[in-house]
Amino acid sequence: MPYTTEEGGRLNNFAKEPKIYQAQPPTEGQKRTYILLGIAAIALVGGLISVAFLVS
Repeated sequence: MPYTTEEGGRLNNFAKEPKIYQAQPPTEGQKRTYILLGIAAIALVGGLISVAFLVS
């Protein structure tokens, strides 16, 4: 475990750093999935608002 010694002899432990990698742009399939999930979320929120309006 990586650590350093500070003034007065105190040890300071550091967490292990994760590997760094470059992000990849979404594929066409992922873009399509994001659009469908967005439409589903809008429909769900719209439905919840409609039900709340009709109940009150």
